[in-house]
Amino acid sequence: MDLEAIKDIERLKYRYTRALDTKEWGDLAETLMADVTAIYGEQLEFDSRDTFVSFLENTLGTHMITEHQCGQPEIDVDGDSATGVWLLADTVVVPEDGMLMRGSAFYHDRYTKCEDGQWRIAHTGYDRIWESVLSLSDVPSFRLASNRWAKLATVPAATVEVARPDGLIA
Repeated sequence: MDLEAIKDIERLKYRYTRALDTKEWGDLAETLMADVTAIYGEQLEFDSRDTFVSFLENTLGTHMITEHQCGQPEIDVDGDSATGVWLLADTVVVPEDGMLMRGSAFYHDRYTKCEDGQWRIAHTGYDRIWESVLSLSDVPSFRLASNRWAKLATVPAATVEVARPDGLIA
C-alpha cells in the first residue's frame, strides 16, 4: 500500500473542495487534468477542465455559499493511477432565492500522477444519496451572520437577513 500516494490524493481532494467553496477557480483548475471528465447525474457531463471549471464558476459563483465536506476515503493506488470513493456532505445557501440545500453523495474519482510529480483528478462525479431543499422563509430565525462576499450583503432583508461587512444586519 502506497501510503504517501494516498496522503497526497487526500490533500488533493481537500484542496479541490476548499477551492470550490472559496471560489478560487484557478486553484481548482490546478487540481484537474486538462482532459478531466466529470459526470453528475444523467444531465451533466464534462470532458475538459475548461468547460467543467467554467460551469462550476457560473453555477456556484459568489452569488451563493457552498460547503463541501469529503471524508471516509477509499483510495486504491496502482502505480501512477488511482481510484477513490469519498462520502460527500454538502450545503448550499442561495440568499437571493431564500434557499438552503443539504445533501449527501458518494464521489467516484480517478487520479493520475503527472510528469511534475503531482496527482491530479482525471475523472470525478458523484451519485446522490439524498438531497433536501428548504425555503429560508420557512425558518424565520435564519440569519446569515457572516459571508466572504460583500455582494451577498445586498440581499433584501425580506428574503434573508445578512450581516454586512460593517456588522450591521441588512
